[in-house]
Amino acid sequence: MAVVSIEPRALNAAERAVLEHLLAADFPGALELRAQLDRVEVVAAWSERSVSVDLRVRGAAESGRRSVLLPVGAEVYAEDGGYVGELLLWAEGGEYLSALEYAWVTDEMPTVLPAVERLRVGV
Repeated sequence: MAVVSIEPRALNAAERAVLEHLLAADFPGALELRAQLDRVEVVAAWSERSVSVDLRVRGAAESGRRSVLLPVGAEVYAEDGGYVGELLLWAEGGEYLSALEYAWVTDEMPTVLPAVERLRVGV
């Protein structure tokens, strides 16, 4: 799958809800990352219909450092209680939100982010 660059846009309601939910967890750096939410924009999708997206924090200096997986994520469960995937959160140099990834284990790629009620957040 190829990354699809888009015109930078604000987070949609589902993206914002998921990010708020993940960042409500207590882990090192969570407070600083939470403070970025009003300045986060989506700059790319991971493929045409993907809900996994690259993020950029407006006003953050480009550090050129690699994105690292943050120590917070969420298992995703279907309405019937079956495990269907997980959400992963990435940050450039561990400091600036850089991606929201939905890794699925089903046959079909999800086309919408899960409702927060379907998430089990862990650190």
